[in-house]
Amino acid sequence: MTNNINTDASPSPIPGRLQPGQAAPGFSLPAAMPDGGESTITLDDVLSQGRRVVLYFYPAAMTPGCTTEACDFRDNLARLEGMGLTVLGVSKDPIAKLHRFAERDHLTFPLLSDEDLTVHKSYGAYGEKKLYGKTHIGVIRSTFVIDPDGTIAIARYNVRAKGHVASLMKALS
Repeated sequence: MTNNINTDASPSPIPGRLQPGQAAPGFSLPAAMPDGGESTITLDDVLSQGRRVVLYFYPAAMTPGCTTEACDFRDNLARLEGMGLTVLGVSKDPIAKLHRFAERDHLTFPLLSDEDLTVHKSYGAYGEKKLYGKTHIGVIRSTFVIDPDGTIAIARYNVRAKGHVASLMKALS
């Protein structure tokens, strides 16, 4: 009798999802800064400021859903910062496109570029998803709240762009 279990020891190309209590994967990514400049942002540097981090992954800058979500974060940034949070947006877009996005929509928080999807994959924000009834591989709209000690406090996958920030703030209060 044969079994159909895959015994291939190679790592899965689609990572698992992170859960609260797990260590947040570290990263260092180029960022389009709100002042129009560029910087490299590392998770360790942001956490060393003693603040929690809202790290959100979105599929593509300047698309309708991603614009809605980014503007929602922008419009609630003062409240989020008042709650001790630093907001960082991450996409696979090149840094030049992120600058255009930030300028066009007056975004007031850093946008990080993860063109090779390494950070997306380490957070489980890239993988299988359904769109219009079809399954494909792509960026999964996801949001994480990371405590200053580097652990995941909140992990949300397949979030809706509209109303997401209000839902997140409710969970945080």
